[in-house]
Amino acid sequence: MAADVIQIAQTLIDEHRRGVKYRPFAAACGITDVADAYAVQREYVRLLSDAHGGGAAGYKIGLTTKRMQAMCQIDSPVAGIVLKDRVYASGVTVPASNYGHVGLEFEIAVRIGRDFRPNGGTPGLAEVADAVDAVAPAIEIIDDRGADYRALDALSLIADNAWNGGIVLGPFGRPWPDLTAVEAVVSLDGTIVDRGFGREVLGHPFHSLAWLAAHLAETGSMLRAGDVVMTGSLVTTKFPDKSSVYRYALTGLGAVELAIRA
Repeated sequence: MAADVIQIAQTLIDEHRRGVKYRPFAAACGITDVADAYAVQREYVRLLSDAHGGGAAGYKIGLTTKRMQAMCQIDSPVAGIVLKDRVYASGVTVPASNYGHVGLEFEIAVRIGRDFRPNGGTPGLAEVADAVDAVAPAIEIIDDRGADYRALDALSLIADNAWNGGIVLGPFGRPWPDLTAVEAVVSLDGTIVDRGFGREVLGHPFHSLAWLAAHLAETGSMLRAGDVVMTGSLVTTKFPDKSSVYRYALTGLGAVELAIRA
């Protein structure tokens, strides 16, 4: 497998550039386990970073709610890397043409306050909270390239950097309210289209962060001070089909807005 990592990553770069429709590729490319998939992801992200500069800003965690797992037919979280040149401030306008097929996910982002590697296994919520500097409402932009959600597989999704196309950040703040009780309200052009609660993300968004910390430790890495982590969507993915403005508000945490230009 190791000899093919670079070629698979280069193929992903080319397919994204040309807007090739997404199809599961892990089995055909010899990606047989999670370690292989993340190896391809790291090389793919390295190529992206070399091409655009800036390096990594943090991580995204996907498939952290039952609703999202059911939508994608995958029963465990996945992680991806967010690049610095894909981090936007609230109010940004993004052309849909920048992506093969754009989707939006509505999340609680955290900013890490200190280097953090758990001592062993998955850390508890108190240990995780102690490493968090601030939290914010945030929207993740995904590029699923027109994927058939009935035919997804976790290994292909991981290798393709969990489809991350960027993140839009609202204001970071602390102290934060009880994140299990925080209500999310998603509006499209002023009309509410969905609601969710922080507890839908693995019972508490910090459980998602704990999963990521343990995952990184297994690969010899860690969360670093200043990393931004997207903890997972509180509602199902929305797919803009025209020019529109999305507003995402979290009780006690403020709001974030993103305009899509078709």
